[in-house]
Amino acid sequence: MAKPRARQLGLDMPGRPGPHNAITDVPGVLVGYSTLNGRAASGKRIQTGVTAILPRGHTAEPQPVWAGVHALNGNGEMTGTHWIEDGGYFVGPLCITNSHGVGIVHQAATRWMIERYADAWRTHHLWAMPVVAETYDGVINDINGLHVTEADARKALDSASGGAVAEGNVGGGNGMICYGFKGGTGTASRLIEVDGETFTLGVLVQANHGQRAWLRVLGQPVGHLLDEPVPAGLEHERGSIIVAIATDAPMLPHQLRRLARRAGLGIGLGGTPGGNNSGDIFLAFSVANPRQMPQLSGPRQNLDYLNDECFDPFYLAAVEATDEAVLNAMLAAEDSPMQKPEGMCKALDGQRLLAVLHEQSGGLRS
Repeated sequence: MAKPRARQLGLDMPGRPGPHNAITDVPGVLVGYSTLNGRAASGKRIQTGVTAILPRGHTAEPQPVWAGVHALNGNGEMTGTHWIEDGGYFVGPLCITNSHGVGIVHQAATRWMIERYADAWRTHHLWAMPVVAETYDGVINDINGLHVTEADARKALDSASGGAVAEGNVGGGNGMICYGFKGGTGTASRLIEVDGETFTLGVLVQANHGQRAWLRVLGQPVGHLLDEPVPAGLEHERGSIIVAIATDAPMLPHQLRRLARRAGLGIGLGGTPGGNNSGDIFLAFSVANPRQMPQLSGPRQNLDYLNDECFDPFYLAAVEATDEAVLNAMLAAEDSPMQKPEGMCKALDGQRLLAVLHEQSGGLRS
């Protein structure tokens, strides 16, 4: 049975979420996982995986999505960002895995695109440049064993679906650590009203960042008050965070780039300053304005987009949903053995967190 998320626990999270409080509340966006658990032949623990986000679902033809990227701290990898910066869009999936799995997942996603859109690739000179991001799980997982395979990535892509999204020790987030607690995959969403129309913004994070002393929840410094000691070897940050922001609001690439920056403010609410060893990399995309590939469309393009003056509610939504997604990842996570250094990485105890917030300021709904 799933553990209580932040709102289910009673935390007074701001904002109005969508029906699943997940990135899949954005129409057409699907999420799939491949989660690996076991032992290598060497006896080392395998605890890793792949997360796949399909911005346009299982469409029969390739369709771009407008996008923007931002790196708060660049000690990490996200493929395809050079073209997103220049072209303003990407085509195909966004996958997230561990640091040493980027290559095999990129190959799998490329093959998946070539096969899924076989007619387009056979007929035209199209290139596949999927987006693949990573965070480091080598404290828990035998990362140097290179256990993620092309089949694992394909499983995540093929299983992508809508509705409620699993969190914690799933997909690429399976072996991650956040603020000295077990981290992983988390998600949240917000509904925004503009000119009588309701738009959705959703966030998915792979949270593997922060030091215990930095942790803040609902504005309160709680890391130093939580009883669980920081495991030896985790005093310093060795991880990163990837944030994917999706929306159905019509936005241009420069607007999405500005939206992606707000993920940095969102993770900052949790206390991180963006540590030196952290790859804090953020991508925002819009599923509005569906169109053919540029190579297959005419010379004139017509786009709908919002006035920049309408963006403050979207910026606030991105900040709040990112913060909530990180907290959901930590609350959903399960204790995991560490192998380097040896020990146990404990999950955040939701009830203890409630008690600490009560003691400080009453961070509960009345």
